[in-house]
Amino acid sequence: MLNIVLIEPEIPNNTGNIGRLALATNSKLHLVKPFGFELSDKRLKRAGLDYWQYLEVIIYDSVDAFFDINQNENFVLFSSHGAKSHWDIPFTDNMFLIFGKESVGLDKTLIRTHSNSLYKIPLYSEHIRSLNLANAVSIVIYEGLRQLK
Repeated sequence: MLNIVLIEPEIPNNTGNIGRLALATNSKLHLVKPFGFELSDKRLKRAGLDYWQYLEVIIYDSVDAFFDINQNENFVLFSSHGAKSHWDIPFTDNMFLIFGKESVGLDKTLIRTHSNSLYKIPLYSEHIRSLNLANAVSIVIYEGLRQLK
């Protein structure tokens, strides 16, 4: 099992799609406030369809609360500023895969603090700066499952 962590997600459709992905992959979804939407948002529910009720979702009031509660866990963070590829992650069961908000990614302090655990998904065109969050989570979660199999 893997843990998907969304820090301050902003787009309900992305979070709904990631929730559906979490359920499909038997992963836990961790959501860190503040959100750019309400959890009752119709777009969130529509993207997750009728699966949301079966999903294990853990909600944290802040980034500090998340890291305090999970301080002894194995973290991997994702940013376009990472030097290592997601293919090089030594995936372990129960690993926490941490993604930043859609507009700006992870906070610079988190990137500095966790630089040894910072990875990126390679991009092969200079015409884009990032992938859609739901797509990025999908790429990483299935690579993790492949390696753990």
